[in-house]
Amino acid sequence: MRQEKFAARKSTERHSNPETKALLKKSGAAKSAAPLRAVSETARCPHEKRCGGCSYSHLPYEEQLRKKQREAEKLLGKFCKVEPIVAAPEPLHYRNKVTASFGFQNKKLVVGVYERDSHRVVPIDHCRIQNRTADRIIHIIRDLAVSFRLKAYDEDLRIGTLRHVLVRTSEATGQIMVVIVTGTPIFPGSKNFVTALRKQCPEITTVIQNINPQKTSMILGERDKVLYGKGYIEDELLGLTFRLSPASFYQVNAKMTEKLYETALSFANLTANDTVLDAYCGVGTIGMAASRSAGQVIGVELNKAAVRDAIANAKRNGIENIRFFADDASDFLLRVAESGEKLDAVIMDPPRSGSTERFLESACKVKPKRIIYVSCNPETLARDLQLLKRWNYHCERIVPIDNFPLTEHLECVVLMSRKVR
Repeated sequence: MRQEKFAARKSTERHSNPETKALLKKSGAAKSAAPLRAVSETARCPHEKRCGGCSYSHLPYEEQLRKKQREAEKLLGKFCKVEPIVAAPEPLHYRNKVTASFGFQNKKLVVGVYERDSHRVVPIDHCRIQNRTADRIIHIIRDLAVSFRLKAYDEDLRIGTLRHVLVRTSEATGQIMVVIVTGTPIFPGSKNFVTALRKQCPEITTVIQNINPQKTSMILGERDKVLYGKGYIEDELLGLTFRLSPASFYQVNAKMTEKLYETALSFANLTANDTVLDAYCGVGTIGMAASRSAGQVIGVELNKAAVRDAIANAKRNGIENIRFFADDASDFLLRVAESGEKLDAVIMDPPRSGSTERFLESACKVKPKRIIYVSCNPETLARDLQLLKRWNYHCERIVPIDNFPLTEHLECVVLMSRKVR
């Protein structure tokens, strides 16, 4: 108790610093002092050096914000002024998608994360950025696997059963998906296993077996077998409902995703006469939100399963002014340019590796008035902004958003406008 009081007092002292107050006020974090204190006084994670997932977990949250702000300014400040970072109101247990890997250590089945740059599993009982319910479910699955005498899959020997487990949760709908990844199609006692799992976790709404026999670092294989429920869950975001399958790309921090997309849409400044391209559209989240202001939205995504979910999502929400295409975004844009079709805005949310020079050149050939770039990697963002600058687009606004507290990762939303010569 004395330690808790001392920790609270020290945290309050830190928040009383004028520089800290100013940063938190600008970032929108001033209203969330309680969770900030909790993170400020959280001890270093015992798995930090081996796991590497939460490299900022030992820092007070306000220091994490300052560090990320400085990094964004260092990488992106040459393009335009970097606005104050938007802080997370709840920096702990925010991940709605949790994955874990199975291994065998000291003659025991373990579950956790791969040690950095290896395939050695670091057993982890609790993670401070993962959804608590998902954490609990994963460890119940481990205990059940032991009682069912299931073994971890060995990639080299191609023996065993369990490779990974993935849990998706939706705070908005209460639905939970469990995906058990096996190395072969054979899952001994799967029916009884699911029954036992649901007896302990009745909140689970669907269970899926994913089959991944490949020697790969990818979590999921290409085959799914629904063991219980519908094979998908639904989540709500910005007043819309989204269907999520095992492989669907979806932001892991729901509260901050709304801030992220609201910022992107405010930058787009859409009207009923505008045609918008949502590149790398995934299950259609940004595009469907944009459809409420735009005249027409086109979503392009290479992943066919994601496009199927996107089409189902549009129907589920009664949206008729959006079309989805399973295609390479660069090829699609080149065809748009050749046809002379007009795009008023391009909204892009590429993976951490960033976009490609081919895509950016294709986008610029269409000559949209605005390009809104949503990035989860400031380094590749800086590279791509330099290319867009070369093609006559200038940077007007950059807003960093802390979707990933306790980690070094950072989202940024950028508004680029075409110069009229």
